[in-house]
Amino acid sequence: MNKKEIYEHLANIYLDASLKSSKKKRNLSLSPRIMYTAMALSAVLLLGVGSFAVFNRGAKSNSSQLALFLHHDAAKINFNFDPAKKETFTINLKQLNLSKYKALAFSSRKTNPRDTIFLRVEFVNRFDEKSEVYIKDVSNKWRDHQIDFAKFAKLVDWHQMKSLAFSVEEWNAREKSGIVYLDNIRVIK
Repeated sequence: MNKKEIYEHLANIYLDASLKSSKKKRNLSLSPRIMYTAMALSAVLLLGVGSFAVFNRGAKSNSSQLALFLHHDAAKINFNFDPAKKETFTINLKQLNLSKYKALAFSSRKTNPRDTIFLRVEFVNRFDEKSEVYIKDVSNKWRDHQIDFAKFAKLVDWHQMKSLAFSVEEWNAREKSGIVYLDNIRVIK
């Protein structure tokens, strides 16, 4: 290798190194822009989430209904009174405080239009106090029902509720078998 080749070789090494460092410097100069943009986007996102939480919290406190049964299919009471006397669909309320609510609301329908069915609706509280109300002649088309809590006269304490049960009893159905569907079960303020 002669001197000229050595100088060219060193120049290439030096130039490559200086080009790489200038690229790094250029990337570092872009870095603050990216950082500021990310911070601005984060701030906008946090403000949006914060305002959603504030508005949503206000809506929850003003909510006038509480769903007790959420499912993509309706609840089903499939009764067959050949050996059984009563068929029940029960919701465990897990000590839910219903003292601020005034009524129970739900939708129901039966499958057999010729059948006459009375549906028993029963609340049980933590003291095992029970009170029931009967829905007369469940329709074969979806029908909404609303029962004031005052009609559950045997219940005094609504602070820690144990269960809500819907029952079809043998003596309250004309036919020996059938299906009753329940949906949109909720309490209303």
